[in-house]
Amino acid sequence: MKRLLLLFAIALVAGPAIAEKVPPHPHIKVETTEGEFLLELEGKLAPITVANFLNLVDEGYYDGTIFHRVIPGFMAQGGGFTPGLKLKESEGNSIPNESGNGMSNMRGTIAMARTSDPHSANAQFFINVVDNNRLDPGNNRWGYAVFGYVIEGMEVVDKIVSVKTGPGGQFAQDVPIVPIVIKKMSRYTFE
Repeated sequence: MKRLLLLFAIALVAGPAIAEKVPPHPHIKVETTEGEFLLELEGKLAPITVANFLNLVDEGYYDGTIFHRVIPGFMAQGGGFTPGLKLKESEGNSIPNESGNGMSNMRGTIAMARTSDPHSANAQFFINVVDNNRLDPGNNRWGYAVFGYVIEGMEVVDKIVSVKTGPGGQFAQDVPIVPIVIKKMSRYTFE
């Protein structure tokens, strides 16, 4: 309970300061072994989440990670493991859950993955391949924080989620047999 109160206090104090420094709609290019897609993040609606994600992108954290859990009719999850399902530690702390920001877990949105602790999101994310409003706050108490959208290349995400999967540790039968690697994630500017 003390940790939760501390997270809320930090969010209340730091939130406005972070929001002023986060671009309102940064774009991220995601290059994978299955192709490329482009994200647009919502810096105004999820400033803490977007600031955390941009920091990880800028330091190259996601480069070489994999989509380690893909479920057709649900989502594609990545950002925490390297090939061979080796956990990639992040130096950042967990961030407060910003799921009450007005964005819904609809097809093509990107959201933060977390444990049963609603404020445990750190680096892992997932892309919804169908409307998953059951993951929104109210239906799932805290919900999962949506912080952006796939604006180009959703067919690549659909390709990722349709690959053959098999067993892989804690991820049951949902691990791609051939690893789907995030070769590079970087900020993108339209020319």
